[in-house]
Amino acid sequence: MTVHIKRHVAKAITYRIVGTLTTFIISYIFTGSVSLSSAIGVTELIVKPVNYFLHERAWYKWIKFGLIDKNED
Repeated sequence: MTVHIKRHVAKAITYRIVGTLTTFIISYIFTGSVSLSSAIGVTELIVKPVNYFLHERAWYKWIKFGLIDKNED
């Protein structure tokens, strides 16, 4: 089965939407303010992808956990 890149893009977008809506709802439950919850949701929408990117780069560059070196045999 071949997976088209559009599927990955769609999954990433829908995942961010679900995550941001979850953050908005939890923020609203705690604050009772739509405007504050919206601000928190927008902030999360911007910060989390950057955070994920930096996390991935750190793992790629410095963390060797779970990597198998085929030349060690």
